[in-house]
Amino acid sequence: MTEIVAVDIGGTHARFALAKIDGRNVVELSHETVLKAAEHASLQTAWEAFAGSVGRPLPRAAGIAVACPVSGEVLHMTNNPWVIRPSMICEKLNVDRYSLINDFGAVGHAVAQLEGTHFQHLCGPERGLPSAGVISIVGPGTGLGVAMLVRTAKGAIVVETEGGHIDYAPLDALEDAILARLRQSYRRVSVERVVAGPGLSNIYTSLAAIEGRSIPAIDDKTLWQTALAGEDSLAVAAFDRFCLSLGAVAGDIALAQGAKAVVIAGGLGLRIADQLPRSGFSQRFCAKGRFEHLMTDMPVKLITHPQPGLFGAAAAFASEHG
Repeated sequence: MTEIVAVDIGGTHARFALAKIDGRNVVELSHETVLKAAEHASLQTAWEAFAGSVGRPLPRAAGIAVACPVSGEVLHMTNNPWVIRPSMICEKLNVDRYSLINDFGAVGHAVAQLEGTHFQHLCGPERGLPSAGVISIVGPGTGLGVAMLVRTAKGAIVVETEGGHIDYAPLDALEDAILARLRQSYRRVSVERVVAGPGLSNIYTSLAAIEGRSIPAIDDKTLWQTALAGEDSLAVAAFDRFCLSLGAVAGDIALAQGAKAVVIAGGLGLRIADQLPRSGFSQRFCAKGRFEHLMTDMPVKLITHPQPGLFGAAAAFASEHG
Protein backbone atom coordinates (compact mmCIF):
# COMPACT_ATOMS: atom_id res chain seq x y z
CA MET A 1 0.00 0.00 0.00
CA THR A 2 1.39 3.39 -1.03
CA GLU A 3 0.25 6.79 0.23
CA ILE A 4 0.46 9.80 -2.08
CA VAL A 5 -0.69 13.40 -2.27
CA ALA A 6 -3.45 13.94 -4.85
CA VAL A 7 -3.71 17.46 -6.29
CA ASP A 8 -6.30 18.95 -8.65
CA ILE A 9 -5.46 22.49 -9.81
CA GLY A 10 -8.22 24.34 -11.61
CA GLY A 11 -8.79 27.88 -12.72
CA THR A 12 -10.20 28.98 -9.37
CA HIS A 13 -9.26 26.40 -6.74
CA ALA A 14 -6.47 23.98 -5.89
CA ARG A 15 -7.69 20.82 -4.18
CA PHE A 16 -5.51 18.51 -2.10
CA ALA A 17 -6.08 15.12 -0.50
CA LEU A 18 -4.16 12.06 0.65
CA ALA A 19 -4.76 8.88 -1.32
CA LYS A 20 -3.83 5.24 -0.78
CA ILE A 21 -2.81 3.15 -3.76
CA ASP A 22 -2.84 -0.65 -3.94
CA GLY A 23 -1.12 -1.71 -7.14
CA ARG A 24 -2.97 0.11 -9.92
CA ASN A 25 -6.07 0.86 -7.86
CA VAL A 26 -7.06 3.80 -5.69
CA VAL A 27 -8.47 2.30 -2.51
CA GLU A 28 -8.89 5.38 -0.34
CA LEU A 29 -9.16 9.14 -0.75
CA SER A 30 -9.16 11.44 2.26
CA HIS A 31 -11.36 14.48 2.75
CA GLU A 32 -10.30 17.26 0.40
CA THR A 33 -8.67 20.55 1.35
CA VAL A 34 -9.70 23.38 -0.98
CA LEU A 35 -7.48 26.44 -1.40
CA LYS A 36 -8.20 29.50 -3.53
CA ALA A 37 -5.53 29.83 -6.20
CA ALA A 38 -5.75 33.63 -6.04
CA GLU A 39 -4.68 33.53 -2.37
CA HIS A 40 -1.43 31.65 -3.06
CA ALA A 41 1.58 32.69 -5.10
CA SER A 42 2.38 29.25 -6.51
CA LEU A 43 1.78 25.53 -6.32
CA GLN A 44 4.66 25.28 -3.86
CA THR A 45 3.16 27.75 -1.38
CA ALA A 46 -0.25 26.09 -1.66
CA TRP A 47 1.41 22.69 -1.13
CA GLU A 48 3.08 24.05 2.02
CA ALA A 49 -0.26 25.38 3.27
CA PHE A 50 -1.80 21.93 2.78
CA ALA A 51 1.14 20.32 4.58
CA GLY A 52 0.54 22.66 7.51
CA SER A 53 -3.09 21.59 7.70
CA VAL A 54 -2.14 17.88 7.69
CA GLY A 55 0.20 18.33 10.63
CA ARG A 56 2.73 15.70 9.60
CA PRO A 57 5.26 15.20 6.80
CA LEU A 58 3.56 14.62 3.45
CA PRO A 59 4.18 11.46 1.40
CA ARG A 60 7.04 11.78 -1.07
CA ALA A 61 4.86 10.95 -4.06
CA ALA A 62 2.13 12.89 -5.84
CA GLY A 63 -0.48 12.68 -8.56
CA ILE A 64 -1.05 16.19 -9.92
CA ALA A 65 -3.81 17.27 -12.31
CA VAL A 66 -3.57 20.72 -13.91
CA ALA A 67 -6.03 22.75 -15.98
CA CYS A 68 -3.74 23.27 -18.97
CA PRO A 69 -1.94 21.22 -21.65
CA VAL A 70 0.90 19.18 -20.13
CA SER A 71 3.75 19.82 -22.56
CA GLY A 72 6.93 21.86 -22.69
CA GLU A 73 9.33 23.06 -20.01
CA VAL A 74 6.90 25.57 -18.53
CA LEU A 75 3.17 25.06 -17.96
CA HIS A 76 0.97 28.15 -18.05
CA MET A 77 -2.43 27.56 -16.50
CA THR A 78 -5.34 28.43 -18.78
CA ASN A 79 -7.40 30.33 -16.17
CA ASN A 80 -4.92 30.60 -13.29
CA PRO A 81 -1.74 32.76 -13.04
CA TRP A 82 0.43 30.00 -11.55
CA VAL A 83 3.42 28.80 -13.57
CA ILE A 84 4.60 25.20 -13.16
CA ARG A 85 7.99 23.84 -14.25
CA PRO A 86 7.77 20.02 -14.35
CA SER A 87 11.56 19.62 -14.08
CA MET A 88 11.48 21.33 -10.66
CA ILE A 89 8.48 19.55 -9.13
CA CYS A 90 10.56 17.03 -7.16
CA GLU A 91 12.76 19.80 -5.73
CA LYS A 92 9.95 22.28 -4.99
CA LEU A 93 7.50 19.78 -3.51
CA ASN A 94 10.04 17.45 -1.88
CA VAL A 95 8.80 14.32 -3.69
CA ASP A 96 10.61 11.40 -5.29
CA ARG A 97 7.91 10.34 -7.76
CA TYR A 98 4.99 12.10 -9.35
CA SER A 99 2.53 11.94 -12.21
CA LEU A 100 1.50 15.14 -13.99
CA ILE A 101 -1.65 15.08 -16.06
CA ASN A 102 -4.19 17.41 -17.62
CA ASP A 103 -7.20 17.89 -15.34
CA PHE A 104 -9.58 16.20 -17.72
CA GLY A 105 -7.10 13.45 -18.38
CA ALA A 106 -7.42 12.88 -14.64
CA VAL A 107 -11.19 12.69 -14.93
CA GLY A 108 -10.66 10.09 -17.66
CA HIS A 109 -8.65 7.97 -15.22
CA ALA A 110 -11.44 8.40 -12.67
CA VAL A 111 -14.04 7.20 -15.18
CA ALA A 112 -11.84 4.18 -15.90
CA GLN A 113 -11.76 3.11 -12.24
CA LEU A 114 -15.01 4.23 -10.62
CA GLU A 115 -17.90 1.84 -10.07
CA GLY A 116 -21.26 2.25 -11.79
CA THR A 117 -22.76 3.68 -8.59
CA HIS A 118 -20.80 6.88 -9.24
CA PHE A 119 -22.68 7.61 -12.48
CA GLN A 120 -26.16 9.04 -12.99
CA HIS A 121 -28.09 8.24 -16.19
CA LEU A 122 -28.94 11.31 -18.29
CA CYS A 123 -30.26 10.06 -21.62
CA GLY A 124 -30.03 7.26 -24.16
CA PRO A 125 -30.37 3.58 -23.27
CA GLU A 126 -30.08 2.79 -19.57
CA ARG A 127 -27.07 0.52 -19.75
CA GLY A 128 -23.64 0.76 -18.16
CA LEU A 129 -20.55 2.24 -19.73
CA PRO A 130 -19.03 -0.06 -22.36
CA SER A 131 -16.16 -2.37 -21.46
CA ALA A 132 -14.53 -1.77 -24.87
CA GLY A 133 -14.34 1.24 -27.16
CA VAL A 134 -14.25 5.01 -26.69
CA ILE A 135 -15.99 6.96 -23.93
CA SER A 136 -16.05 10.74 -24.48
CA ILE A 137 -15.76 12.90 -21.38
CA VAL A 138 -17.08 16.47 -21.52
CA GLY A 139 -17.07 18.78 -18.52
CA PRO A 140 -18.16 22.39 -18.09
CA GLY A 141 -16.51 24.23 -15.23
CA THR A 142 -14.35 27.35 -15.20
CA GLY A 143 -13.51 26.22 -18.74
CA LEU A 144 -14.71 23.29 -20.85
CA GLY A 145 -12.71 20.10 -20.35
CA VAL A 146 -12.68 17.31 -22.93
CA ALA A 147 -10.95 13.93 -22.83
CA MET A 148 -11.45 10.42 -24.14
CA LEU A 149 -11.14 7.04 -22.47
CA VAL A 150 -10.28 4.12 -24.75
CA ARG A 151 -11.02 0.74 -23.21
CA THR A 152 -9.25 -2.25 -24.77
CA ALA A 153 -8.62 -5.87 -23.88
CA LYS A 154 -5.16 -4.82 -22.65
CA GLY A 155 -6.43 -2.03 -20.40
CA ALA A 156 -7.60 1.56 -20.48
CA ILE A 157 -5.92 4.44 -22.29
CA VAL A 158 -6.73 8.04 -21.44
CA VAL A 159 -6.21 10.67 -24.13
CA GLU A 160 -6.09 14.30 -23.04
CA THR A 161 -7.49 16.84 -25.50
CA GLU A 162 -8.25 20.53 -25.82
CA GLY A 163 -11.64 19.90 -27.42
CA GLY A 164 -13.16 22.74 -25.44
CA HIS A 165 -11.45 25.14 -27.84
CA ILE A 166 -13.09 24.01 -31.06
CA ASP A 167 -15.25 26.55 -32.88
CA TYR A 168 -18.75 27.25 -31.59
CA ALA A 169 -21.37 26.20 -34.17
CA PRO A 170 -24.79 27.91 -33.89
CA LEU A 171 -27.77 25.76 -34.82
CA ASP A 172 -30.63 28.26 -35.11
CA ALA A 173 -31.29 31.95 -35.73
CA LEU A 174 -31.05 32.89 -32.05
CA GLU A 175 -27.65 31.24 -31.75
CA ASP A 176 -26.57 32.99 -34.95
CA ALA A 177 -27.36 36.26 -33.18
CA ILE A 178 -25.52 35.16 -30.02
CA LEU A 179 -22.44 34.29 -32.08
CA ALA A 180 -22.55 37.64 -33.88
CA ARG A 181 -22.71 39.39 -30.52
CA LEU A 182 -19.80 37.40 -29.06
CA ARG A 183 -17.65 38.14 -32.10
CA GLN A 184 -17.66 41.76 -31.01
CA SER A 185 -15.75 40.73 -27.88
CA TYR A 186 -13.68 37.74 -29.05
CA ARG A 187 -11.56 37.36 -32.16
CA ARG A 188 -12.58 33.71 -32.25
CA VAL A 189 -15.57 32.20 -30.45
CA SER A 190 -14.84 28.71 -29.13
CA VAL A 191 -17.40 26.41 -27.52
CA GLU A 192 -15.82 27.24 -24.15
CA ARG A 193 -17.11 30.82 -24.53
CA VAL A 194 -20.65 29.40 -24.39
CA VAL A 195 -20.52 26.03 -22.63
CA ALA A 196 -18.61 26.81 -19.42
CA GLY A 197 -19.27 28.72 -16.22
CA PRO A 198 -18.63 32.20 -17.68
CA GLY A 199 -20.55 31.15 -20.80
CA LEU A 200 -23.89 31.71 -19.06
CA SER A 201 -23.02 35.40 -18.70
CA ASN A 202 -22.04 35.57 -22.37
CA ILE A 203 -25.40 34.09 -23.35
CA TYR A 204 -27.30 36.29 -20.87
CA THR A 205 -25.78 39.56 -22.06
CA SER A 206 -26.23 38.52 -25.70
CA LEU A 207 -29.92 37.78 -25.15
CA ALA A 208 -30.33 41.12 -23.36
CA ALA A 209 -28.77 42.92 -26.33
CA ILE A 210 -31.03 41.05 -28.75
CA GLU A 211 -34.09 42.16 -26.77
CA GLY A 212 -32.76 45.70 -26.31
CA ARG A 213 -32.77 45.32 -22.53
CA SER A 214 -30.63 47.21 -20.09
CA ILE A 215 -29.42 44.77 -17.42
CA PRO A 216 -27.43 45.41 -14.24
CA ALA A 217 -23.89 44.11 -13.90
CA ILE A 218 -23.96 40.69 -12.23
CA ASP A 219 -21.17 38.28 -11.33
CA ASP A 220 -21.14 34.71 -12.64
CA LYS A 221 -21.92 33.10 -9.26
CA THR A 222 -24.98 35.26 -8.67
CA LEU A 223 -26.18 34.78 -12.24
CA TRP A 224 -26.03 31.01 -11.90
CA GLN A 225 -27.93 31.16 -8.61
CA THR A 226 -30.56 33.40 -10.18
CA ALA A 227 -30.96 31.19 -13.24
CA LEU A 228 -31.26 27.93 -11.28
CA ALA A 229 -33.71 29.51 -8.83
CA GLY A 230 -35.88 30.72 -11.72
CA GLU A 231 -35.88 34.28 -10.36
CA ASP A 232 -35.16 36.04 -13.67
CA SER A 233 -36.83 34.98 -16.92
CA LEU A 234 -33.89 36.16 -19.03
CA ALA A 235 -31.44 34.21 -16.86
CA VAL A 236 -33.69 31.15 -17.19
CA ALA A 237 -33.71 31.58 -20.98
CA ALA A 238 -29.91 31.83 -20.95
CA PHE A 239 -29.67 28.62 -18.89
CA ASP A 240 -32.02 26.81 -21.29
CA ARG A 241 -29.76 27.87 -24.16
CA PHE A 242 -26.72 26.72 -22.17
CA CYS A 243 -28.21 23.22 -21.81
CA LEU A 244 -29.08 23.09 -25.52
CA SER A 245 -25.55 24.09 -26.45
CA LEU A 246 -24.00 21.60 -24.02
CA GLY A 247 -26.04 18.82 -25.62
CA ALA A 248 -24.96 19.88 -29.11
CA VAL A 249 -21.28 20.11 -28.15
CA ALA A 250 -21.31 16.76 -26.31
CA GLY A 251 -22.84 15.13 -29.37
CA ASP A 252 -20.25 16.71 -31.68
CA ILE A 253 -17.41 15.49 -29.45
CA ALA A 254 -18.88 11.97 -29.40
CA LEU A 255 -19.07 11.90 -33.20
CA ALA A 256 -15.55 13.25 -33.59
CA GLN A 257 -14.09 10.72 -31.15
CA GLY A 258 -16.11 7.72 -32.36
CA ALA A 259 -17.60 7.25 -28.89
CA LYS A 260 -19.87 4.48 -27.68
CA ALA A 261 -20.86 6.47 -24.58
CA VAL A 262 -20.48 9.95 -23.09
CA VAL A 263 -19.80 11.07 -19.53
CA ILE A 264 -20.61 14.63 -18.43
CA ALA A 265 -18.25 15.82 -15.71
CA GLY A 266 -17.00 19.15 -14.38
CA GLY A 267 -18.14 21.21 -11.43
CA LEU A 268 -21.14 22.58 -13.30
CA GLY A 269 -22.14 19.14 -14.53
CA LEU A 270 -22.84 17.99 -10.97
CA ARG A 271 -24.50 21.28 -10.07
CA ILE A 272 -27.07 21.03 -12.88
CA ALA A 273 -27.59 17.26 -12.62
CA ASP A 274 -31.29 17.64 -11.79
CA GLN A 275 -31.99 20.17 -14.54
CA LEU A 276 -30.17 18.51 -17.44
CA PRO A 277 -32.58 15.55 -17.91
CA ARG A 278 -35.51 18.03 -18.06
CA SER A 279 -33.78 20.41 -20.47
CA GLY A 280 -33.21 20.30 -24.23
CA PHE A 281 -29.83 18.60 -23.70
CA SER A 282 -30.97 15.19 -24.98
CA GLN A 283 -32.74 16.62 -28.03
CA ARG A 284 -29.68 18.53 -29.16
CA PHE A 285 -27.33 15.65 -28.33
CA CYS A 286 -29.24 13.37 -30.70
CA ALA A 287 -29.97 15.94 -33.44
CA LYS A 288 -27.15 14.90 -35.76
CA GLY A 289 -29.02 14.40 -39.03
CA ARG A 290 -28.13 11.09 -40.67
CA PHE A 291 -26.51 9.92 -37.42
CA GLU A 292 -29.51 10.58 -35.18
CA HIS A 293 -30.18 6.85 -34.75
CA LEU A 294 -26.57 6.29 -33.65
CA MET A 295 -26.80 9.11 -31.11
CA THR A 296 -30.16 7.94 -29.75
CA ASP A 297 -28.58 4.56 -28.96
CA MET A 298 -25.65 6.08 -27.05
CA PRO A 299 -25.80 6.16 -23.22
CA VAL A 300 -24.96 9.48 -21.62
CA LYS A 301 -24.01 9.51 -17.94
CA LEU A 302 -23.10 12.16 -15.40
CA ILE A 303 -20.29 11.43 -12.98
CA THR A 304 -21.46 11.95 -9.40
CA HIS A 305 -18.23 11.32 -7.50
CA PRO A 306 -17.66 14.49 -5.45
CA GLN A 307 -14.01 14.85 -6.51
CA PRO A 308 -13.26 13.01 -9.76
CA GLY A 309 -10.24 15.24 -10.38
CA LEU A 310 -8.53 14.25 -7.14
CA PHE A 311 -9.50 10.60 -7.53
CA GLY A 312 -8.28 10.69 -11.13
CA ALA A 313 -4.95 12.31 -10.22
CA ALA A 314 -4.38 9.45 -7.80
CA ALA A 315 -5.55 6.92 -10.41
CA ALA A 316 -3.13 8.40 -12.96
CA PHE A 317 -0.26 7.94 -10.48
CA ALA A 318 -1.37 4.36 -9.87
CA SER A 319 -1.50 3.68 -13.61
CA GLU A 320 2.01 5.05 -14.15
CA HIS A 321 3.78 3.85 -11.00
CA GLY A 322 1.61 1.01 -9.64
